[in-house]
Amino acid sequence: MKALSVSNLEKIYANGVQALKGVSLNIEEGDFFALLGPNGAGKTTIIGITCGLVNKTGGTVRVFGRDIDQSLDEAKSFIGLVPQEMNFNIFERVEDIVVDQAGFYGIPQSVARKDAEKYLKQLGLWEKRNDKSMTLSGGMKRRLLIARALIHHPKLLILDEPTAGVDIELRRGMWDFLRELTNEKGITIILTTHYLEEAEQLCKNVAIINKGEIVEQGSMQKVLSGLNKETFILYLKNPMTDHVLSAIHKFHPKRVDDATLEASVSNGDTVTELIETLKNNQIQVGSMRNKSNRLEEVFVSLISK
Repeated sequence: MKALSVSNLEKIYANGVQALKGVSLNIEEGDFFALLGPNGAGKTTIIGITCGLVNKTGGTVRVFGRDIDQSLDEAKSFIGLVPQEMNFNIFERVEDIVVDQAGFYGIPQSVARKDAEKYLKQLGLWEKRNDKSMTLSGGMKRRLLIARALIHHPKLLILDEPTAGVDIELRRGMWDFLRELTNEKGITIILTTHYLEEAEQLCKNVAIINKGEIVEQGSMQKVLSGLNKETFILYLKNPMTDHVLSAIHKFHPKRVDDATLEASVSNGDTVTELIETLKNNQIQVGSMRNKSNRLEEVFVSLISK
């Protein structure tokens, strides 16, 4: 069964802006799916319609086979939403925010408190359970939103910019937690993020939306295979000369400084050939890295068309 099936989805707002132009998506149960696009592309509109927060203009949406036009409440019961905005009571205790959410789904408080303890411990918030949410750091508030979204055991977890403003150490901890949810518990996850390295590392499949239309979708491997070139930064062990730049001209080299080189490898060429050419000209490469992650290069090329 598809976790989410979207067909010819359209949305025209009252001001005449057409946010979605016949979007179609199919997300398999158990998938870790990236929904990417620039600001205003339509990502949040798709999420809002799926969760019953925004009325669609046309098309169909099914959540685990339940059409939102016919069985909205049942469809919503399958979904846990982590929104961009902090939308909880800042004066309420951390534990109560999670437990009270369970009440909306008819979960007994005794059960909810046990589950809240489990999720708050997994997300590093248990010691803060009696604190008012207003005292939490930005990263802790993000994790609280995740705990609240999971309390009713959803089959589909939608994460709208879950790591925005979260430092790298906490982000990596959240990555591990999210991998466990999908790999061990089979929860389907839809992720929107502007940290494209995050999507590349976590997600199996991806759709890129721009101006209300899907411009690319498929497995992460397939989408990345469409990359026409990769740009690398090479750190050299000895200074290069103008002669060396001439020798590797087909890699479009740019001198960053005497010991740092930027070069691009296009389809049909290899990094090995670049390094061998440098070696033949008595230049040793100490280390190298991508100038930007691969998904970022694909993303920029698609939305700039």
